Amino acid sequence: MTQATAQTRAFVTGFIPAIALLATVAPAHADLKICNRMSYVVEAAIGIDDKAATATRGWFRIDPAMCRVVLQGPLTADRILLNARALGVYGSSPIPQNGSDTLCIAPNDFVIAAARQCRQGQTAAPFTQITPTQADDGNQVAYLAEDSEYDDEQARLAGIQRLLVIAGYDAAPIDGVDGPKTQAALAAFLKSRGLSPEIVQSPNFFATMIDAVQAPSSTGLTWCNDTPHKVMAAVGTDDGKTVTSRGWYGIDPGKCLHPDVTGQPRQIFSFAEAVDADNRTIRLKDKPLNWGGATQLCTRESKFEINEQGDCGTRGLAATGFAAVDMSGGGKTLRFAMP
Repeated sequence: MTQATAQTRAFVTGFIPAIALLATVAPAHADLKICNRMSYVVEAAIGIDDKAATATRGWFRIDPAMCRVVLQGPLTADRILLNARALGVYGSSPIPQNGSDTLCIAPNDFVIAAARQCRQGQTAAPFTQITPTQADDGNQVAYLAEDSEYDDEQARLAGIQRLLVIAGYDAAPIDGVDGPKTQAALAAFLKSRGLSPEIVQSPNFFATMIDAVQAPSSTGLTWCNDTPHKVMAAVGTDDGKTVTSRGWYGIDPGKCLHPDVTGQPRQIFSFAEAVDADNRTIRLKDKPLNWGGATQLCTRESKFEINEQGDCGTRGLAATGFAAVDMSGGGKTLRFAMP
């Protein structure tokens, strides 16, 4: 895998669905806040463009229906720009964010003073210019929103529904609408973790849910990363009619993840590989550090969901060796470890 294509994959898997920035022109006043009306826990980065100098800073983690101060004091910069990404627990993100400015970011928390010339360990990402509105508290605010246009209450509930589905509970559809199905799934989740219903209103509830999703499970497929490297994984399913491959899912060191496998497929397949900070495949003794098998399924460097598995190469895809996963016990945890 080349560095350029690896960076492309990291770019697509790191960004959240079509972001609508709900903002209009307003005078600068006090702190700048980013508010999340999406069904994803997101991490935001800002770009500050001032007098021909551009800096970036991130990441600011923001739960659904929550706001976060990302810049203190009056807005004096010529332009403020925004980039956001969903947490890796959500797997392959939907539509990448679009933006007219390409600025540098880093995988972990960062401050980059000269953000238009990326150095080692940094990657280029699109940033969107925002023009915040003035909120009732005097702060400037910009919103992250989905096409569903959730309000705060709906965004929070949709965020809970989404994590319940990832954890293996039937809370679909993810629509931000409460009902018996969502309540039953939530009650089952709380009971299985020994949690009281009161914790749902806790400000740390999303962190609790994400920790649960990233822990091994007795049902469904779980990937656990026991290496010191980030792992990118893909899943394949065979329902008897169609074989579908889907990726990429990012799994941080020491974490687990449940890919969103729906229905009851006859067979599940798995492939994973370790990557470095620049999202290049880790190689040991000139061999890629990966975990796969003999079943050839189609993949690509960017986010993908492929329903036809023949002639991968002629269609501009890669034929990748997946391993069949034995799910006869009802659940399977695959642990990725150093050889």
